[in-house]
Amino acid sequence: MDRLDNPVRAYAWGSTTAIPELLGTEPTGEPQAELWMGAHPAAPSRLVRGAEAGAYGTVADAQQASQHPPRTLAELIDRDPEGELGPSVVGEFGPRLPFLLKLLAAASPLSLQVHPDREQARRGFADEEARGVPRDAAHRNYKDAQHKPELLCALTPFEGLCGFRRAAESAELLAGLDVDGLQPYVDILRASPESDALREVLTAVLTADPTAIADTAAAAGDSAARLADDPGAGAGAHTNAYAAYASIARHYPGDPGVIAAMLLNHVRLRPGEALWLGAGVPHAYLHGLGVEIMANSDNVLRCGLTPKHIDVPELLRIVRFESGDPAVLRPEADPSGEEVYETPIDEFRLSRRTFTPGAPALPLPAHTPQILLCTDGRITLHSNSRDCPGSSQPQRELTLERGRSAFVPAGEEVEATGDGTLFRATVAV
Repeated sequence: MDRLDNPVRAYAWGSTTAIPELLGTEPTGEPQAELWMGAHPAAPSRLVRGAEAGAYGTVADAQQASQHPPRTLAELIDRDPEGELGPSVVGEFGPRLPFLLKLLAAASPLSLQVHPDREQARRGFADEEARGVPRDAAHRNYKDAQHKPELLCALTPFEGLCGFRRAAESAELLAGLDVDGLQPYVDILRASPESDALREVLTAVLTADPTAIADTAAAAGDSAARLADDPGAGAGAHTNAYAAYASIARHYPGDPGVIAAMLLNHVRLRPGEALWLGAGVPHAYLHGLGVEIMANSDNVLRCGLTPKHIDVPELLRIVRFESGDPAVLRPEADPSGEEVYETPIDEFRLSRRTFTPGAPALPLPAHTPQILLCTDGRITLHSNSRDCPGSSQPQRELTLERGRSAFVPAGEEVEATGDGTLFRATVAV
């Protein structure tokens, strides 16, 4: 059981305050977009052990344990995959932690994007490998052969875009903007079968003349801002969506993705609600702080709101042109009181527990590896299965303050007590 020291990713869209506030640290003035918890090779968590963690054992124990210590969670797993992950996880996913847990803090919109399914990722990766496309090339689509489903649970009010709105509703929203350049898209959305219409409009937007589409995007953004600001301007049920699209247009002036975003459902999550993002679903996060978990992959195909490469033919092959309501999840409590966010994949399982002072210790199942994240209050973990190296004491304790996390290997029996909220990320096999 190890405390984790987690790397911060300073992407331009990140908040300068949300993650420091959760961690109780001073803001640096730079954007802090994501805090990564896991063994991703690009930025693995560092292990904080023994006396450095202030958590268990004696100084002698810490010295013995630190003679040749692994420095990161990735190195720890590489040393003994079955011991850290368990035979079932290694058998299913190989000698790697199959998920990545994050704190995500968006102050401005992220790129509009989509992820492939397993078979698409395998084929795409194999094709680019065979063609000799460098893995760090800006135009490469597939960094690995894995799919990348995601789940984001809101810690604060959170806004995003997820999946296609029904074509008739998108036609109404675009028509309400009263922009001449949008009228051809309105006509297609009203006249064609829904899946065909969504494909035709997205293709037209992404392949349009750059100057013409930039002018249309700018006019659409201005009109959306006017409708959002004036309750009597006729925005109707789309007021909140228009406000979101106006914000996107301000951050990405003239970007075709502004119009592509208007085809998607605008989602507002309350704290505790989550957004499920399966393969082929176009999406973008707009604003807020959340706990995000995903399969451990880098495969992203972008649709807009970015200066990065957009491979339109490959994107259109991956996108699922299906409309419907966004997959907003609310946790379901099991008999033990653990609130689980149910998803249809095996790479990860996210749940949370609320602890109150004086309540009995709650066991955390031990058959798969776990990353435990405290998002509120103070949680103490009690381990009863693995001895600290050189120690005669059968039990260890590790206290997690707000924003702190720990890795628990498969097979380690852990109980938790305290006063606060604990998120538990593990594998669903």
